This record gives sequence, structure tokens and C-alpha cells, in this order.
Amino acid sequence: MAAYEEQEYKKPFQMKIWAKMIPFFKPYKKYFAISLGLNILLAGVDVLVPLFQSYAIDHFIVPDTKDGILIFALVYVGVIVVQTISVYWSVHSATTIEMCVGKDLKWTQFEHLQTLSFSYYNTTPVGYIHARVMSDTLKIASMIAWGLVDMFWAFLYVVSVFVIMFVLNVKLALILLLVVPCIAVITGIFQNKILNWNRKVRRINSQITSAYNEGITGVKTSKSMVIEKDNDIAFAEKTGAMRFAACRSAKLNAVYIPTILFFGSAAAAFVLYRGGYMVQEELIQLGTLSVFISYAVVIFEPIQQLARLLAELISCQANIERVMDLLEQKPNVTDREDVVEKYGDNFHPKKENWERIRGDIIFEDVSFMYPDGKEYVLEHFDLHIPAGMNVAIVGETGAGKSTLVNLVGRFFEPTKGRILIDGVDYRERSQLWLHSQIGYVLQNPHLFSGTVRENIRYGDLQATDEEIEAAAKRVSADVVVEKLKDGYDSDVGESGGKLSVGEKQLISFARAILADPAIFVLDEATSSIDTATEQLIQQATQKLLKGHTSFVIAHRLSTIRSADLILVVKDGKIIERGTHRELLNQNGYYHDLYYKQFEEESAMQVFDCNYSAMR
Repeated sequence: MAAYEEQEYKKPFQMKIWAKMIPFFKPYKKYFAISLGLNILLAGVDVLVPLFQSYAIDHFIVPDTKDGILIFALVYVGVIVVQTISVYWSVHSATTIEMCVGKDLKWTQFEHLQTLSFSYYNTTPVGYIHARVMSDTLKIASMIAWGLVDMFWAFLYVVSVFVIMFVLNVKLALILLLVVPCIAVITGIFQNKILNWNRKVRRINSQITSAYNEGITGVKTSKSMVIEKDNDIAFAEKTGAMRFAACRSAKLNAVYIPTILFFGSAAAAFVLYRGGYMVQEELIQLGTLSVFISYAVVIFEPIQQLARLLAELISCQANIERVMDLLEQKPNVTDREDVVEKYGDNFHPKKENWERIRGDIIFEDVSFMYPDGKEYVLEHFDLHIPAGMNVAIVGETGAGKSTLVNLVGRFFEPTKGRILIDGVDYRERSQLWLHSQIGYVLQNPHLFSGTVRENIRYGDLQATDEEIEAAAKRVSADVVVEKLKDGYDSDVGESGGKLSVGEKQLISFARAILADPAIFVLDEATSSIDTATEQLIQQATQKLLKGHTSFVIAHRLSTIRSADLILVVKDGKIIERGTHRELLNQNGYYHDLYYKQFEEESAMQVFDCNYSAMR
């Protein structure tokens, strides 16, 4: 399978892209105003400090007097106190902005991810989603809170310094000003290269995040297939590529920074040389020279900072594009506005308007093509499933057995035709209304981190402990609970990792039963468990599915012989339908599939018996 190729973002700086962040900035405009105001004050203080030094030299040191020094000291201390307080509140405001904007971005993405359709998750690796929600969000929040404000401060400081220098002495100011174009050219050359390598670092970081996620979640498979070394080599290649890109960026910085410092030091030396003669010739005062030296030493740092932040600003645009790309993803299945108005959405349900489902389902001239497909997997398909009917869907692995269930659950909608539930086109009602009436037991059940009790309660968050335990008993999940040290309060581990597949299956079954759905969907729910556990589930399902419309996607054909209707799927098409006996009498595909599987299971039983005898 080809690796997921992440889109590269290399658009030039565009205000319309940054404008998309305004809704996230707006709630914290007060903190932005405070931060900007304080940075104007700080820029003014930073500019004035060398002037205090000049005043002290010209009025106290050169004339060798202390007259007025107390007032001078008090004013100077007052300025420092103002500077200290301003720095504190500036940092407080910036930190608040960073944390709050970051929180809002993460929450908005997480909420939006819950609205997206299955197809998005089928084509997008978890690692890339994680990189957008975490690292990209962190970069954006940091740039907004600190980068933009620092750029504002640096710009004000540089402009103010050059204004003061030109007021004090035009010739010395020109000396420093002439160095600026050189630094600008060098900065432009280096920052573009540094920016490109930093983009590569972030892109590779997304790949590493994805690989790391797969390596952890798939650790059992890796160990069972003994591919740890191959994983290690592949991961080492990715981290090596990131190290190379990061080192190239660091090397460019290692050349760039000393180069800027050299020009800054050369300018300061030339100002000192030229200014010294001017002091001797009494063209300027010694204090004025000290101001120029102070400015010459520090002026190139904010210029360099301004250039660096500008490059980071352009770079951060790619992070915004990545986040907005996620937020602008549209689900394939959506409710109309009038439906949302009546039934609510995923986060604001209006349950008082929800009708109870009986479970009568009609496929009316349904044709379906997957969003990324090129041909129909269903064409002009008609089927009436009366309420309470048990429908089994069979076929070889990859035949397309889940298509019908995905259509019934409205995870996909018919390309043509209609699906009616209780006589009403299900697009006339909300997705949440439908999903809340369907109980799922999947082939690979997912349990959330927490206790057994908490996982069963997901079926009905208002359920009492007694109702939870009763649901567990109905499907024999209490047998699993009795083996656990803390019973229903036992921790299941991440994704239920502390339990076996069969144990997780029983708990997920109890969760579905607790929801008391009108429609049941069992997606090969007994294909990955031992025979004893399968018998427990089979005994429970025969009772529980009675009176409920149910769909059983089956791998073992022996488990669905009593189904009211069996649909046989091959290559994404329904090729046969009928009861178990009717299909066998047709001597078609189902007949061959059933007896082939029967022979395989018989051979396996003989092998197990012989193996047991040998032991």
C-alpha cells in the first residue's frame, strides 16, 4: 500500500489565509490590546535607557559633579520599575493568548473531527491528524501570542532608534544605516533557505508522528510477525532524515548569526573610531558617542529578530493552512438545515422530537458508488426488511459485506434511490436520531480507557449500576467480570488492552444491549473468539435479536442458518438472496461457499482431536 503523501504548503504570504484565524483571536482582543500597548511602552523605555546613560556622562561624569544625581536616580529607578511591571503584564497577556487560542483551536478541531465521515479516516493517517491538532496548533498559538507582538516591538524599536540617532548626529547615523541593506540581503538569502529546511523538518515530523502511532498501536502484530528490526530501520530512516534537515537548518543559522554579529561589530567599531575623532574635535559630546555605541551594539539584534520573525510568520502560514484544511473538510453525509432545526445536531440534540424506530427498512431502487469509486457496487437494488427480521450478509473477505450496513446506518447515502425507515426517507431525519437507535457490535471491538462499568455505561449514560449489571448478565459478560480483581470497577487498559478479544466482545455486546436499540448490527462479532465464548454469545443473541431488526455480517456460515434472510455478496454485488435452505437448494455460490467452509471446519476439528490425542 502506498504511503500517504502529505500536501505541501508553499503559498506566498496571504492576508486572507491569516484572516481565517480572526474568529480565534477575537475573544481575546482585550489581551491583544494590553500586550500591544505594553510593548509600545517597553519599546519607548528600551530606546530611552541609553539616553539616561548619555545624560549621566555629560552631566555627572565629565563635569565631575553630583548635583541633581538624586533626582536622576529616582527617575531612572522609576523607569526601571515601569519596565519591570510592563514586562510582567506583557508576558502574562501573551501567555494567556497562547494558552487560550491553543485550547480553542484544539477543541474546534476535535469537535469537527467528530462530524467527519468514515471516508476521511479511511484516507488520512492518525499521525497526520495528531500533528495538526497538536504541533501545528502549538506553532500557531505561539506565533500569535509572541511572534506578532515581538515583531511589533522590534519594528517600533528600530524606527525609534534611527529617528533619535538622526536627531543627535546625521553622519554617525548614516554609518549605521548603510550597514542595514547588507544585513537585509544576507538575512533574505539565509532565512529563505532556513525556512525551506524548517518546513521539511515539520513535514518529516508529521511522518514520524504517524509512524510512532502505528508502531505503538500495532506492537502486537510487529512482535507476532517478528518485524521489530524492519520497523526499527524504517523509523531510523525517518528520524535520520529529520536529523539531517534539522542539522542543515542549524548549520545555516551557525553561519548566519555570526555573519550578522560581524557586520554589527564592524559598524560599532567604525562608529567608535569616527565618533572618537568627533569627540576630540568637540563636534559631539562624549555622552552622545556613548548613545551611538549602545545603539550600534544592540540595533542589529532587533533587525535580525524582525527578519527571523517575518520568516517564521511566512512559515506559520503553512501551519494555518494545514489546520484550516482539516477544519474545512466536509462530511460526505450531512443533515439539511430544516432537519437540524427539528432534530438538533450531534452536540445539541432535540430528543423531544425524536420518533421511536420500529425497524421497518426499505431499499427503494438504490444504486450506490463509493465517493472515491468509479463504478456502482449496488444498482437498482430493492429490498423490504420488515421490523423484527434477522438479515445475514455473507461472502468472502473483501467482498463488500459492510456496504449494506453502512447504507442502513447512513454512514454513506445512496447515490440514487431512497432508503426508508418506518416508511420515511431517512434523510428526513437526523443522523444522530438514527445512530442512537442502532446497536453495534464490531469484529474488532473498541473499549475506552476506564473501567468495565464505564465502558458498558456508554450504551446509556443515564443507566444505573443495577441496569449495567443486568445487561452484562443477559450476554454472559458477568462471567468475564467475575474473573477480574475489582469486578465491574476493573480497569480495562488503553483500548481494552488488558482483556482478550472475546472478553472485549462480550463487554461491547453488553454496551449495545444497554442502549436498547431498535436495530442491531453484528459485524462478524463472533469471528475472532473462542468456541466457548461464541456459544455464550450465540445463546444470548437468539433471545435478544428476537423482535429487533438485525443485520449479522457473518464469516462462519454455520452461525446464521436460522436467519430470516441471507444476502450473498461477491465483488461488491448481491448475487443471491433467500433463506439458508433456499440458497442450498439453488446449488449456487452460497451452496459452494457453505460446503467448502463445512469441509474446512471438519478438517480442523479432526486435526484438533488428533493433536489432543498425541498430547
